[in-house]
Amino acid sequence: MGAKTALLAFADGDLRPALRAAVPSDPAEAEAAVRQALPGYEVTPAGDSVLDVTWPPDDVTHVAVLPGATLLCDRRLVLDRPSELPGHLLRLGAGRRIVMHGMHSVVDWLCFAVWEDGKLVRSLSLSPDGGIAEDVGEPYDFERPYRDGRHPVAPAPYPLPFHPLELGEDALRALFGFVVEGRPRPDDVDADAVPVRAFRVVDPAGREQAARATAYEQAMRAMGPPRRFRPGPDGTLEEVTP
Repeated sequence: MGAKTALLAFADGDLRPALRAAVPSDPAEAEAAVRQALPGYEVTPAGDSVLDVTWPPDDVTHVAVLPGATLLCDRRLVLDRPSELPGHLLRLGAGRRIVMHGMHSVVDWLCFAVWEDGKLVRSLSLSPDGGIAEDVGEPYDFERPYRDGRHPVAPAPYPLPFHPLELGEDALRALFGFVVEGRPRPDDVDADAVPVRAFRVVDPAGREQAARATAYEQAMRAMGPPRRFRPGPDGTLEEVTP
């Protein structure tokens, strides 16, 4: 599956104490949080999961409503440009710290952002294909080794001076207290021990589903017919022609 995250949290401060003390969320409070974050959608309970599942399937939202924090996991809630966070989510986090983290290993994309009292104080979004989509505010301390060139990508060349997923793991640890593929530390949050409620959250008009189907068809056409390869005499791969 690779390193993929889609996290949005509203917290009274540091998320880590709330996650370490997590207990199962009240089902009604969890459903209410989902309906507030994704208004107008059809919401149906879909069982339970854990925070370690940071990339739920299409049309599924995970949520934990905890003392001092509410955390949602849904790919619709992370953005290429975090500064475009919808107004209703900013209002939902009024007076609290809002933290976003999105990562996708297939395209080496990363975004993370933090709002304090409704003001965006830091946002970074980048990928090797798209470059830097957004860079707002003063970099955090965990970013500086990457910006100083201490994490070059091997083998070179690579379009960016560091790998977004490496920075993404450090950002995830700093902002949420755990990692998904890096080596865990003794003081990390055990994401597998943080219970979340799962909900099926569907666009009743079917527009999202239709857009996904169209994008999938376009991607399949762009890929062309399948190709087969086999090792040649010198060990390199040779294409097998029909």
